[in-house]
Amino acid sequence: MNKYAATEKIYKDKAKSFSEIIKTVPPPAQKIDGLDPTIQSWVGSINFGIRKPNFVIIHHTAQNSTQQTINTFLVKGKSEVSSHYIVGKDGVVVQMVNDYLRANHAGIGKWGNTSDLNSSSIGIELDNNGINQPFTDAQIKSLVALLDALKKRYNIPTANFIGHSDIAPGRKNDPKNFPWKVLAKQGFGLWYDDILNLPPEDFNAELALRVIGYNTSNLPAAIEAFKIHFVQTDITQVLTPADRLILFNLYKKYM
Repeated sequence: MNKYAATEKIYKDKAKSFSEIIKTVPPPAQKIDGLDPTIQSWVGSINFGIRKPNFVIIHHTAQNSTQQTINTFLVKGKSEVSSHYIVGKDGVVVQMVNDYLRANHAGIGKWGNTSDLNSSSIGIELDNNGINQPFTDAQIKSLVALLDALKKRYNIPTANFIGHSDIAPGRKNDPKNFPWKVLAKQGFGLWYDDILNLPPEDFNAELALRVIGYNTSNLPAAIEAFKIHFVQTDITQVLTPADRLILFNLYKKYM
């Protein structure tokens, strides 16, 4: 007996309702308010497709097990949080939302000019409580395989593999103490070079953070988010001379 039969039925019913909306022509509730109906018409083009994700956002679950996270994603309530994939400590990968559908994982966030990350990204949750718990070798191995599949399937740019903390400075700090350098070496995200050059005297750190993608409306929080990803040993909201070296190197890669 399938212990998820009840929630699978809800999933199928919701998918069916979406399919009915897509099949109905002209599209329901898409008339232009304030415009005379006699000068509006519908002609269905043959050239269209479905949602194509352009970002991958990595999270840690801040929970104690994969099962606990699955249960959270099956609760219908105020938050209605979800993610496309969960990767367990044992390396087991659980997909919970079709890649072509929008999952509720990014929340309020911004990266560059993109302010609705839920609509343009794949969300991946790593089973990790976020309290000094290392990510396991099995987990990272499965994650890399998953990222490789997604990158090839949707042609996701290398720079667009980012963390929850990157898109939500001051609000989220996950995934914390994550091996971003390991992923970058395999083509998932960017990293700074081993040899770093001094930035020029007029180097604008705030502009550099914006070029990378950070929302700098709260500059100290943006600095902290940058350091959670690229420094990790020190996540204070101040750029040290060493941090500026790293930032300058990365800024040139994102330009």
